[in-house]
Amino acid sequence: MMKRVSVLIPVRDGAKDLPALFTALAAQTLQPFEVIVADTASKDGSREICRQYGARVISVDRDEFDHGGTRTMLVREAVGDVVLFLTQDAIPANEQALKLLLTALNAEESIACAYGRQLPKEGASLQSAFLRSFNYPEVSEVRSYDDRRRQGLKTAFLSNSFSAWKRELLLANGCFRNGLIFGEDTCALGRLLLAGWKVAYCAEAGVYHSHNYSIAGEFRRSFDIGVLHERERWLLGSFGGATRIGGNYVRLSLKNIAARQKYWLVPDWFLRNGMKFLGYKCGSNWYRLPLFLCRSMSMNRRWWQR
Repeated sequence: MMKRVSVLIPVRDGAKDLPALFTALAAQTLQPFEVIVADTASKDGSREICRQYGARVISVDRDEFDHGGTRTMLVREAVGDVVLFLTQDAIPANEQALKLLLTALNAEESIACAYGRQLPKEGASLQSAFLRSFNYPEVSEVRSYDDRRRQGLKTAFLSNSFSAWKRELLLANGCFRNGLIFGEDTCALGRLLLAGWKVAYCAEAGVYHSHNYSIAGEFRRSFDIGVLHERERWLLGSFGGATRIGGNYVRLSLKNIAARQKYWLVPDWFLRNGMKFLGYKCGSNWYRLPLFLCRSMSMNRRWWQR
């Protein structure tokens, strides 16, 4: 029997995407018990749009927003047995998306959370589309802590852009950490895996969600990943480093360009992956850098003002 589902969505200036998201939610065969939105000082009418579609809206001050803390607040406000996270720009790919994700979550008692496949949006660049296929393959799987020997850090990978968690279990294990630069989902999953729980990846449950990052955006994203890994050293210590994952991505993304014979993208590939490497290395050594430089290199600049 399906359990009550609370859909939780952090929002900031999401008016462009929210109507499509709520329309897709209304078409789901599995309807959520409630939809709760945490709106962070939107100035484009996002709160009104959310209320128009029946969502409960909680206002969050811009200085109070935190990737982990705000999501924990939403979990505590929810009443569902399952909390299902979406981001404002993640649009369910079909009418079965929520039901399929919940089916994966409930397949075993030992599964604590599940996440679905992210598909490239219309207009996604070749590199953006490949990143989605690399991180979200076509084959579903269930992972446990033992899989770290085979998959390394990817064992603890998932995304709160489209994920479902057993609410009471999540709360009992500390929910999402406050004060992280980002990666609250990975850190929460890592703790659950260490405690003996499992995560399910459901390739059949999909959302359209991708970003065409600029070269500078790639650097900043990788810088923040480096900061997370340096500050949360237990992740790499428990599951292994990110070098093998990064190396596989670089090799396979170049192979993808060659297979499609789009050789004019090779210079962009070199520059883009070089900046990712540089960004990660800078982020891993953030404590050696002046604060103003860290702030300028980060995608989450407000975090450095704390």
